[in-house]
Order: sequence, then structure tokens, then C-alpha cells
Amino acid sequence: MKWVQQPKRSLFALTSMAVTVSVIAGCSSSPAAPPASAPATPAASTAKPGDAPKTAEPPFKLSIMLKSYSNDNASAESKVWKQVEEYTNTKLDLQFVPDASYLDKMNITLASGSMPAAIFVVNVKLPSVANAIKGGAFWEVGPYLKDYPNLSKANPTILNNTSVNGKYYGLYTTRPIGRMGISYRKDWLDNLGMAEPKTIDDFYNMLKAFTTKDPDKNGKDDTYGMVVTKYSGPWDIMQTWFGAPNKWGVKDGKLVPAHLTTEYMDALKFYKKLYDEKLINQDFAVYDSAKWNDPIVNGKAGVAVDVADRSYQIDEKLKTVDPKGAIDVIGAVSGPTGLHNQPTTGYAGVFLISKSAVKTEAELKKVLQFFDKSNDKEMQALLGYGIEGTHYKMDNGKLAPLLTINDNMAPDINNKNLNQISLQIPYIMPDLFPPATPLRIKANNVMKENEKIIVSNPGEPLTSATFTQKGAQLDQIVEDARIKYIVGKVDEAGFKADMELWKKSGGDDYTKEMNEAYTVIKK
Repeated sequence: MKWVQQPKRSLFALTSMAVTVSVIAGCSSSPAAPPASAPATPAASTAKPGDAPKTAEPPFKLSIMLKSYSNDNASAESKVWKQVEEYTNTKLDLQFVPDASYLDKMNITLASGSMPAAIFVVNVKLPSVANAIKGGAFWEVGPYLKDYPNLSKANPTILNNTSVNGKYYGLYTTRPIGRMGISYRKDWLDNLGMAEPKTIDDFYNMLKAFTTKDPDKNGKDDTYGMVVTKYSGPWDIMQTWFGAPNKWGVKDGKLVPAHLTTEYMDALKFYKKLYDEKLINQDFAVYDSAKWNDPIVNGKAGVAVDVADRSYQIDEKLKTVDPKGAIDVIGAVSGPTGLHNQPTTGYAGVFLISKSAVKTEAELKKVLQFFDKSNDKEMQALLGYGIEGTHYKMDNGKLAPLLTINDNMAPDINNKNLNQISLQIPYIMPDLFPPATPLRIKANNVMKENEKIIVSNPGEPLTSATFTQKGAQLDQIVEDARIKYIVGKVDEAGFKADMELWKKSGGDDYTKEMNEAYTVIKK
């Protein structure tokens, strides 16, 4: 069966729906530290943050609580901070909170009722956040987004993922939505005279050959196909190749959990085949994801299914060990119903606007104006990479950093963590600073192409009281059952018995509540 996909609505259609119904791994990088491979020169522009038009209107005082990923943060003395204020005509009060203690601080702040104008939350479905939204603590921003040149370009799928039962309260911080891919040893594939895999069968044949046909030509039986860790991501990605839904599918107008579908079982049988034939590491259920790249770099495994950017991370490390080694990347392989890929949610968190601090609609519009202007091209470049001549220079058309993440050069006091206020709406950073190496360029292109084949989750915007209470337990039942089936501790009947346990442990109530919410949002 080809599962019903939700139509991609325009932002304006989504906003209208909101009114009618009346919501990486990679966050810790410092804006002063560009990627190891220096990006190319951004598109030419005559405008600069410091050249923003002067206004007679006094700066708007704006307080924001946000995450910090280092022990020290930019201060109001930072040149970057000052340029942001000048460009947006604001006086910023940025309240940085360390990532390790952010959840506690957020919960305390929400409970106190005394909040800054904008507060960052990782997920609007967290109980404390959901309860605060339900209690009317935050502005619904959906009806206003169409009025702002940048915010109106929000990705409809990502916006929908951050909604709460059809309403939009948050301004999301962008992450690539089509990020998943297959990284593989291209030199091994070339050694075996094989072509890039196009189908699931091709993918299986590649893993088989990497395990049995001496792909590194060292005369030893010491390689295997794919490295898998205890992180369940690869299985979740691969099941979409078989046509399985992304967490929830729609059948006859109703939501159905992915793990109760025939397509999911087909994928599970494939996983078991890979395990039984030792095409994957036999200790996958306990293998530390921090060591994910090691078997490929060390010449033991040939494939990793994860984010596409893992490809160049592996490749750049592999080159230090084996200069002739080479990694390539593709988005997905075709299955029974064509090409599909699992998306990310497309965001790393959202900013909510507090009604206790932002008391009028006029003030709300000023907050939205700040976030809109801070997403202008010049601001995205500034918040992402700092000031040319201070934080980086252009060297033969490539961006080269001048300050490391440990520099603390007065009077700039660096620009650490200022990138955490950047929404990146629209998502133009890859075009502003395109990557320098061919593989990085290809990984970016793969992520863009993946957007055409992502399998959206129609249940993403919905909330369930049962899942709030029992979600971890329910997810663990499914994960344990999957592992037991793959390694042969239970057969198909045993897996289905575990799914009955899932239903009785709250799964039926969870499904019922999700469908009730889905019925409302469809209206």
C-alpha cells in the first residue's frame, strides 16, 4: 500500500487553517568558527548591517532567553551584538542559559509566570510548555506571519511540525529537513566494479559484496557491509524505503501507527536478513553511536545510513588514514512504491512570545519585526560567521577564520552563541557560504533533492495526554520488540504479541486521542 501523504499547503493556507481551528547534533557550533572546509564567498551585496537606515523611533527593548553551548557568551560590548541592535533598532537583553541546565531553567521560568519577551523551547510538546500554551501564556503567531517578508517564507512542513493542534505559536530555528542519506565506501564499490545502488536490491547486493568479496583487496575476510549502532535512526530511515509511514500513516481517513503496518513488517524482515547474513555488526544493539564512524575509517565496514553530512565527516577523517579511500553519498534507494526518505522535523527548537512580557499586539509586531529583520541575508551572514576582517577573511574566494572559538578579543569579546537567535528563515545559509569540497557540495545537493521525497508525519502537530504520560514506555516496547525480532529472540508471531502489549499498555488510548485531535485539525 502507498500510504496517503498529506498535501503540502502553502504558508498562507496553513495560516488560514490555524485561524479556523483556533503548532543538530549540530547546535553547539560557535558562529565564530566556520566549518573545517572554508565556504566560498557569499553573494555580493551592497548592504551591510552597519549601513541600516537610521530611524527616529527609539530602540525597542527586547529580552530573549536562549541556549548557550559554551562557558562564555557574547556580551553587549560585542561588535556583532551592536550591529544586530543597530540593524534591527532594538536594545537586546539576551539571557543565555547553559544547555546542560536549560530544561530546568525553562521549567522554573514557565512556572514563575515572569518570562522574557521571547523564550526558546526545544519542543512545544514538552508537558510544561504544552500546559503553558494551553493556559494562554504565549501569543499565537500564525495569523501574523504572512505580513513579514522573511517569516512568510517559513517552510510549510516545518511550520506544521512545530504547531500545536493546528495553531502556530513558535518561530522555529531551521535545520535541513531532507538531511538523511546513505554514505558508502566508493573506492570499495569501484574495486568490485559495481555501480551506485539505485534500489533496495542494489543496496543489499552492495552490503553482501562488501562482506564477502574482499572490497579492500587485502586478501583477508575482514570486512562487513554496514555499521549500525544502538541509535534507532537507520532503521527508521530504511523503513520508509519500503513504503512504511513516518511514525503515523493515514488509512481510510484515520491515523495508523507505523509499526502496525504491513510495510513496517516488510522492512523488519529485511533488517533481520542483514543481521542473519552478518552484513551488519552483530553487536548493533549495544554499539556506541559515538564510535559510529570508526569501523568505516578503519577499513572494517563500508556503509552508514544516517544524515548525509556524515559522508564528508567520514571522508575527511578517512583521508588521514588512507589517502586513497573515498566516500560517496546518495539520498535513498527505490522500494516497492518508489523513492521515499525520512525527514527530520526541520527545526532545533522554537521561540515562543510571552504574553506576560509582550502585552499588546503592537509590541508583538515589534518582536516579530526583530525576528524578521534578523533573518535578512546580511544578518544571517553576520550571525552565522561574524564580521569580515574580524572573524574571517576571504582568501582566494574561500572563507578563512581569523578567530578560533577560544579567542576572546576585546572590544569584540567574540560572538559566541549569538547564532542561537538566528532562525534562518528562509534557509539560505548553504547559498550564502557554499561548501568548498565536492563531497560537501554533493551532500548539500542530496539534502535539497531529498525534500522532494520526504515522508511527512501527519501526527507531528498533534498532542496526546496518554503519550505525555506513557510515551517513553510505549516507545520502548516497540524498540525492544524490533531488536528481539532482528536478532531472532522472537518470530513474527512474537513481534505481533508485543504489539498487542503495546496496545494494552496505552497504545490504543494513544491512537484514539491522536485520531480525535486529527479529526479536529482536518476541519
